[in-house]
Amino acid sequence: MSRNELRSRNLPGVDCEQRGKMAQRVCPWWVGYLLISPLRRWFQNPEKILGPHIREGMTVLEIGPGMGFFTIPAAVLVGARGRVITVDVQEKMLNVLMRRAKKYGVAERIDARVCAPDDIGVTEPVDVCLAINVAHEAPDVPALFSQIRSILKPGGKMLLVEPTHHVSEADFQVTLDQALEAGFEVAGTPTISGRRSVLLVAV
Repeated sequence: MSRNELRSRNLPGVDCEQRGKMAQRVCPWWVGYLLISPLRRWFQNPEKILGPHIREGMTVLEIGPGMGFFTIPAAVLVGARGRVITVDVQEKMLNVLMRRAKKYGVAERIDARVCAPDDIGVTEPVDVCLAINVAHEAPDVPALFSQIRSILKPGGKMLLVEPTHHVSEADFQVTLDQALEAGFEVAGTPTISGRRSVLLVAV
């Protein structure tokens, strides 16, 4: 699907003058405890969201995992032969994530790394990237997408998801345009409650 086709079918176009860096709104580490509440699973079931995109044996990259709401289910889906690489600028988030991963018996499948705000620090190839509720926090969104694109395997996918209460439809279109310019194409538009979502494939 082309950029113009997506605009006409799903999202409004955005004038080029609207392009630029999104405001930085890094989530405080302690908010991570709210984001792993069991109540969240009622309207955002991570297994249903990730299941269509992650298979056993894959290497999955997750940007800004928080305390692992999606990380731990992803680690279950990749199985013993797979791996989940998680990168976050906040070490406290990752510390809690890994404690939870040990509790669920999947810690050995997760590689948690503290990264810089402008560099994810990952160079190994990955099959899938999860960019869930994080792009609007990045100081340089085009650079983030370029880094992700550079390590995705041929045909690799990125699930790009943003919260509706933080990111307007117009701002999401800006983000999407930046992803397309970095070398992605739209592969689908999954429905996730309270989120603006698109599945992208590396081209």
